[in-house]
Amino acid sequence: MQEPMRKLRTETVTVTVTGPAENMEKAMRALTELGFADTSDSVPWREAFPEYDEKDLPGLYLAAARDRENMTQKRLSELTGIPRRHISEMERGKRTIGKKAGKILGKVLKVDHRVFL
Repeated sequence: MQEPMRKLRTETVTVTVTGPAENMEKAMRALTELGFADTSDSVPWREAFPEYDEKDLPGLYLAAARDRENMTQKRLSELTGIPRRHISEMERGKRTIGKKAGKILGKVLKVDHRVFL
């Protein structure tokens, strides 16, 4: 018996198709009408930003989520109870975020806490 599949974590899919070159424009128009976008000229973020390392990501996510909510470090500190200095250190990668703080930050910033781990 087959096991049930987990629900996808994303609402976005990537489609790769093969077909006659003369129908490409027609296919792209049809896909665009359905909400798809041509990303064939996009570059992986690791190539675009080689100065960032995997260990920098949690802090970058934290700073970006805070910025998206138009929130200062001071205000985030007030809402979470995490000292402002610690938030600054987390954003700069000088302090790990940890599961407990990640859950608190995720709830306040309306993001999945796992992005901070």
